[in-house]
Amino acid sequence: MTAASRVFVYTAPNCGYCNAAKNLLRKKGVPFEEVDISRDSALRQEIMERSGRRTVPQVFIADQSLGGYDDIAALNASGELDRLLKAHNLWNDGKGG
Repeated sequence: MTAASRVFVYTAPNCGYCNAAKNLLRKKGVPFEEVDISRDSALRQEIMERSGRRTVPQVFIADQSLGGYDDIAALNASGELDRLLKAHNLWNDGKGG
């Protein structure tokens, strides 16, 4: 998997929404890289620049910000998360194509 097609989840310890986001991705079988920003001010600045937000979690597919847990849960409910993941070859629902 290339960096261009990876899922990144910026998190902090003891964050319930971070855990919920990671659990949603795990439930879907989506591989992701977790990036703990709690002890690195440069990483905190990076998510601010990349997403325009200061909160965690922040979920990205490559350079595309998907937002936090509420955002990816809404994308999941609408089917848009599956479309985005398939477009990056990160998820297969078992139906082929």
